[in-house]
Amino acid sequence: SFIVVPRIADMPEIEQWLHEHVPEVKVVTAHGQMGAGEVEERMSAFYEGKYEVLLSTTIVESGLDIPSANTIIIHRADRFGLAQLYQLRGRVGRSKLRAYAYLTTPADTALSEVAEKRLKVLGDLDSLGAGFQLASHDLDIRGAGNLLGDEQSGQIREVGFELYQSMLEDAILAAKAGDVGLEKDTSGLSPQITVDAPIMIPEDYVPDLAVRMALYRRLNDADDQAEIDSLSAEMIDRFGPLPLPTENLIKLIAIKRQAIEAHIAKIDVGAKGTLVSFHNDSFPDPAGLIEYAAKREGTVKLRPDSKLVVNRAWGDAKSRLNGLFQLTRGLSAIARKATA
Repeated sequence: SFIVVPRIADMPEIEQWLHEHVPEVKVVTAHGQMGAGEVEERMSAFYEGKYEVLLSTTIVESGLDIPSANTIIIHRADRFGLAQLYQLRGRVGRSKLRAYAYLTTPADTALSEVAEKRLKVLGDLDSLGAGFQLASHDLDIRGAGNLLGDEQSGQIREVGFELYQSMLEDAILAAKAGDVGLEKDTSGLSPQITVDAPIMIPEDYVPDLAVRMALYRRLNDADDQAEIDSLSAEMIDRFGPLPLPTENLIKLIAIKRQAIEAHIAKIDVGAKGTLVSFHNDSFPDPAGLIEYAAKREGTVKLRPDSKLVVNRAWGDAKSRLNGLFQLTRGLSAIARKATA
């Protein structure tokens, strides 16, 4: 049997519960921060039947085939994406034995609407052709988007910023206007941000393409900053410290969310400054924007064409992203007050 948890931090509590309530069961643990040799040794011992339960993170998501395993328990299933849950469920039922998949959620915490939809859809996928149904339901939950483009055509060599940007557009289209304080006419807005920085989940950090895709999707589906932070912690648990391109990616997600709230259509970061263009050349609170610029006279200037110029050069990529985060946070706060 498998027991899968979203974070390494969840494992000690589950392991202790197993020892207290079913002490006769032999349990082995495995997670991404262990050395490759240690993980292989533990997986082999489980495969050979030396242990009855494998308690792990989602490192069992793909590439593991143990026909004798007929039960999987997924702890905190609300923290997993739909495709990820479907893959995990596929770890069992690979022989003639009847298989069971149990998905647990916290009894004292209300699930988000999206999480409830994911779990309901997974329960309905029990026939041939379920993979196609999964894609269709996932599209219904997230909303339609365009994954086609110059960087997407042909063979995908790496899941980089272009794919992330397209997937983020899907999430934006699926976002609820009430949840993020947007007016309906900007619910589909996808700000274009030109910033010279590596933004991706590198292949050498997460080698499995399917897992990288699932991580991008989960980042896009995150309801708020707290969920993004939780996913970041999970990635650190599973794969180790975040590389700079992944830190940049997570920071850019937050910037884009704030940019949408501020009705920003485009941000161009150059060597000497930054130019901010608003959706339809308008801002929810013009007076507030003028006051914002006036308080930063010499650094921030509001042009007659309603574009905002920030006369400040940020040195490295990290400084640029931090600067954009502070800029969009300030503008989104003004916009939220005007639309409240």
